[in-house]
Amino acid sequence: MAHAATQPTPITGKTNKTKPADGITSAGPASALPNREKAIQILSKSIYKELRENGYETKQIVALASEIISLVTTDIGDGPLA
Repeated sequence: MAHAATQPTPITGKTNKTKPADGITSAGPASALPNREKAIQILSKSIYKELRENGYETKQIVALASEIISLVTTDIGDGPLA
């Protein structure tokens, strides 16, 4: 049986800003938060390692991190974190 090739989902910069149901955060159930935090640590290390292996300098990685922080700050600037 042949497998259909799938196209990657394009990144549009748009987010779904619906309010989560009671007891559920945008990260999933409250009990899943420690797993999400561990996943963030693993993802961060993986991205950092990949950037370094591809020749990015520390200054460039800091610029990337700063840009991500700026985007998050702008996104949450309109309301509370919770």
